[in-house]
Amino acid sequence: MSGWDLWKQGFDAWEDTTARLLETWLRSPLLLEPSGAVLSATMRLKAASDQAAAAFWGALGLPTKRDQERTLHALNQLESRLLDLEARLETAAAAGAALTAGGAPTAGAAGAGRGVRSKAPARRT
Repeated sequence: MSGWDLWKQGFDAWEDTTARLLETWLRSPLLLEPSGAVLSATMRLKAASDQAAAAFWGALGLPTKRDQERTLHALNQLESRLLDLEARLETAAAAGAALTAGGAPTAGAAGAGRGVRSKAPARRT
């Protein structure tokens, strides 16, 4: 038997024993209960920290994380509406080009530019 095979056999025996021991220990309430308590306390601390940071930035008159998220959402809605309008404008331009060339309007251009509403929801204030 070579040195590598002997080392591998020893390692496999150590790994098997260690894995069984760790699995038993990691399922033990003696470890899980304190770990859960630490995690709960950490999450409460994070929530308090986030509230304090929001209050601090708000007191300085700067936007908080929530304010920034609301602004980003509004920007995304505006971008969506703009893309819809650009698509409608291209359709209307194609229909206009077809009409000026003496052709019949295309199927996609019917109603383009004549009060057809965008699928984007109206902004509520």
